Amino acid sequence: MDIQTLFNWLLEQQLLLSIMLGGFIVCERFSLRLLGPCFVYKLVWLIPASLLATNLPSSIKPLQNSAISHYLITPNQSLINNLSLNWAVLYVLVTLLLLTIAFIVHTRFIKNLQINYLIDSEHAITSHIKTYTSNHIASPMVVGIFQSKLILPSNYKSQFDKATLALILEHESVHIKRKDNLINALLLLATILLWFNPLAWMAYASCRRLQELTCDERVLANKTTHQHILYSRALVNCAATTPTGLMAYSHYGDKKTMLQRLTNIKHSGNRSRFAKGGLLLVAASMLSTLAIAKQPQVEGAKSDHISPIIRIEPRYPAQAAKQGISGSVVLKYDIAANGRTKNISVIQSRPSDVFDKSAKEALAKWEYKMSEAGFDDVLVQLDFAINSEVAHTDLIERIKVSH
Repeated sequence: MDIQTLFNWLLEQQLLLSIMLGGFIVCERFSLRLLGPCFVYKLVWLIPASLLATNLPSSIKPLQNSAISHYLITPNQSLINNLSLNWAVLYVLVTLLLLTIAFIVHTRFIKNLQINYLIDSEHAITSHIKTYTSNHIASPMVVGIFQSKLILPSNYKSQFDKATLALILEHESVHIKRKDNLINALLLLATILLWFNPLAWMAYASCRRLQELTCDERVLANKTTHQHILYSRALVNCAATTPTGLMAYSHYGDKKTMLQRLTNIKHSGNRSRFAKGGLLLVAASMLSTLAIAKQPQVEGAKSDHISPIIRIEPRYPAQAAKQGISGSVVLKYDIAANGRTKNISVIQSRPSDVFDKSAKEALAKWEYKMSEAGFDDVLVQLDFAINSEVAHTDLIERIKVSH
């Protein structure tokens, strides 16, 4: 699958992704008291689930004498193709740039920490975790994507009393056990791949906030009121000291995030089971609808034509355009189970050999939805016209390829 195909597929998913991302952001912003952070955090899985549901392979019967869409090819088509390819190349360049920036930010941040290994038997909670200290941070944090390291500020003993430090270390331990840094790296990668969609960046920020809120809830479960107060004070002391942006490492967040965390601690308690059940019912119904929409029509239903999901337009031969020549080409081809075209051959062309090569090269790049067995002996007619007013007769079975 080439860059153009991947870029076109990604663009086709944007409406669905925007709806799902927008819904997730709304839940994070306005439904935490009703649903709870843990429940909302898990809703992020609906986004890849919706993509999977809409892209499931379909079992469609081979086309038999069905009408095929009509398109038209004109000399301006090559310019449109070049513009489309240019957008795909621009997307790849920006994506690579953002990935490079993220990598540099992470490596430079780790280098600047200047960490020192800590041996402290007093804190049993970190006995199984490699713990370090640094003079360049003011709050504890976990670094490392695959091998987690706990970094404490060098003055952690004077900054936190033993009871508060135990709660803070428990918080970081939750991050490590859940492998939150690895999750964050995957979320950041997905966000960078969708860099042109602002909702993706907003959803990423929502995920990071929910991650901290869910950690807070797990740490404070079955804790006393006094421990809640100690923990809240520790959060205030740690606020706004760790860099954000293109960072995958767990941190305490900015002042706005800290305020949200303190509010959630204050209002923690039982959430609405009715609201959770209703939302899950709506989500299940939506995913079922998306999946069913991709299923083949039942036998006896009205037959429709097969439409390509990726259609690369043929180039209008420069010599033919210069001489004002129009014409048509009838092609026979097979569609593989993966949706790619194969075994392309010219059945008839008028005038002969003028548009054959251009038509075959374009058709080789078309893609259809995946199916169980594919399709054999599909016929298509491509009409090349100097302008849209040029009429063509059907040579066998006709497709007009239009702009």
